[in-house]
Amino acid sequence: MSNDPIVGLVGHGVTGSRVAALLVDNGLRVAVYDRSPVAPRPGLVPVGDSVDLTTADVVVLCAPAPHAQLAERFVTAGVPVVSLSDDLADVTALTNMHALCEKSGVGLVVGAGMAPGLSGMLARHLAEQVPEVDELHVAVHGTAGPACAYQHHHALGTSALGWHDGDWVESPGGSGRELVWFPEPVHAHDCYRAALADPLLLRRSFPQAQRISARVSATRRDRLTAHLPMLAPPHPAGDLGAVRVEVRGALASGERVTAIAGAAGRTADLAAAVCAAVTVLLAAEPLPPGVHSTDGHELTERQLLHHATRLGVRVQEFTGVARPTSW
Repeated sequence: MSNDPIVGLVGHGVTGSRVAALLVDNGLRVAVYDRSPVAPRPGLVPVGDSVDLTTADVVVLCAPAPHAQLAERFVTAGVPVVSLSDDLADVTALTNMHALCEKSGVGLVVGAGMAPGLSGMLARHLAEQVPEVDELHVAVHGTAGPACAYQHHHALGTSALGWHDGDWVESPGGSGRELVWFPEPVHAHDCYRAALADPLLLRRSFPQAQRISARVSATRRDRLTAHLPMLAPPHPAGDLGAVRVEVRGALASGERVTAIAGAAGRTADLAAAVCAAVTVLLAAEPLPPGVHSTDGHELTERQLLHHATRLGVRVQEFTGVARPTSW
């Protein structure tokens, strides 16, 4: 009988199926529950109910939000959990489970997708270059699948959360237009405030920051219809996406500095690589009991960004050096 860890996976959609494939490729056994039938294959075994996953070594939640109730069930059973939820209300509920996690003696990783997730990893990477961080700004483009598209549509029509000079502020979703240059090949898109979870998690890890914001790309039609049901069905396989993180602060000399990094690719692939990297690390060595995020020291010390790049994330960093141009 194999002693390889068993990972329980809830949700086998666009992102979940990619997570499962990466975990199997990394030598982990995966037991998956999904409402739709899942064909068994080497390393992957479907189960009939999510309750069957309470015997797993770690459970990954890839199904559409909310995750809080399901996460509570697994944490109470003593099973570590990794959540890809990017819904602000759901992530808030998950972060409030710190005491429960400590009582159960397990770790819960919140926001292990593209944003939050990869965004937090990039923020922590950039913060190493800026001794005194006082601003963090995240921008996101693209969706991983239908559930993700519906979530982004909802976020654009909901009040946005931001941290401004020591206080939480709520701004109308779809406000605060800003032209953001994403990594190639995504390039520039207009981005707007939305109910994104990044500020909530970044505030936990960077309490010294005075300003934290998050924006999502949107068209004029997206903004006008944000309070209505989606007029056109989302792409069933997701689309090309990107995340951009900007960290501002001061050097030891007092000089102001801005550091920028990002990544682009198939949105589901980026989210899956981050999730799989977190899960592989968690299966190898449990995290301390409590709630964790990708921008926290516990995962940074385990070289999470390195593992994510090994699984397919290609980080691009702005250096300020112009490329040769031919006219």
